[in-house]
Amino acid sequence: MSAIAGLTARLVFRALERVRGGRIVLRYPDGRGRAFGDGSAPPIVVDVRRPEALWGALGRRTRVGFGESYVAGHWDCDDLVGLFSLLGRNLDAAAEHPLTQLLHAAQRLRPHLAERQTPTVAKDNIYAHYDLGNELFALMLDPTMTYSCAYWERPEMTLEEAQVAKLRHLCEKLRLGPDDHLLEIGCGWGSLAIHAARESGCRVTGLTLSAAQAALARERVADAGLDGRVEILERDYRQLEGSYSRIVSVEMIEAIGHAEYPTFFAAIDRLLAPDGLACVQAIGIPDERYERYRRTPDWIQQYVFPGSLLPSLEALASAVGRTRLMIVGVEEIGIGYAQTLRAWRENVESRADAVRALGYDERFLRIWRFYLSYCEAGFAIRALRDMQLVLSRPFNDTLPERPDLRRSF
Repeated sequence: MSAIAGLTARLVFRALERVRGGRIVLRYPDGRGRAFGDGSAPPIVVDVRRPEALWGALGRRTRVGFGESYVAGHWDCDDLVGLFSLLGRNLDAAAEHPLTQLLHAAQRLRPHLAERQTPTVAKDNIYAHYDLGNELFALMLDPTMTYSCAYWERPEMTLEEAQVAKLRHLCEKLRLGPDDHLLEIGCGWGSLAIHAARESGCRVTGLTLSAAQAALARERVADAGLDGRVEILERDYRQLEGSYSRIVSVEMIEAIGHAEYPTFFAAIDRLLAPDGLACVQAIGIPDERYERYRRTPDWIQQYVFPGSLLPSLEALASAVGRTRLMIVGVEEIGIGYAQTLRAWRENVESRADAVRALGYDERFLRIWRFYLSYCEAGFAIRALRDMQLVLSRPFNDTLPERPDLRRSF
């Protein structure tokens, strides 16, 4: 075993010795095993198929190597969500060990240089994920084709019911009516645009950088009989002009990067009509972890969402503070993302043969299994969050006065 692999293995073992609240068993090809944890829950078995390759990958790039080695088949586990949840709750303390810090310092000698999100770069990054194929996303998502956190008002709701509840909740926060013109920045396959126009009678302009999304969104708008009220544009929000009484953006801001936050909110400020309302839904990371997180790329950023970065509430508030806008409401809905991701993961797993029939191979399925499981665990243990921010300007007399009307904010 190489020196780096050997050192990494010892550091991993030392970290796993601190595990509490569960049990992890490493099982090797020759039948040997090693157990860690307090045994307070059934064991989670990790099959280490290629030990040196696994430890070497973790030693070179810990945050990226873990996912890379899984996709390569160096290790396997039949309860990835349980594994990620247990590790997430336990390994912060291990990061403070001097040897672990030394290893991370050596990895940082190869700095991560974030690429500025110009319109061209942004379009390329969106293409890399959202243009994988409408058929693939149709297999994973519910019939509304909504690719964001659902709003689980009751545990027994179906995924479709919870997504419709989220669309309704956003429209209520925006206080949409037939006289409104709603701008949606990042409209996906058109679910919110269609719902808003159909239920409130408003006009909607939806923006996307994905040609595949735009094509299907226009088909769905036509099928809903809303051609006259919903327009789908392939355009960057920075290039848009006009005035809109309502603006919404659902889990799009994660794609633009830290440097573009002021530009994003300045655009909302520029495009929002007097007495207008805006709502931004954003996947986020806790404030105290944000600076450390944004300086070191992780596996998700490299293999699933290129160019992405999860904001903190503080980072968003700071960017809003550079405009005339103010945050008039914040709601945390992130715990519902665990259930949403679980439903997506179960759809992919149960329809794996259909995914293969579209031309995707086993490596792709392992990437998406790791991605969906990792994110599900992050939201389940509240290491990740999802925020709905309502924005307006001072002196807006149309904002609700009574608590019962403000509650949705």
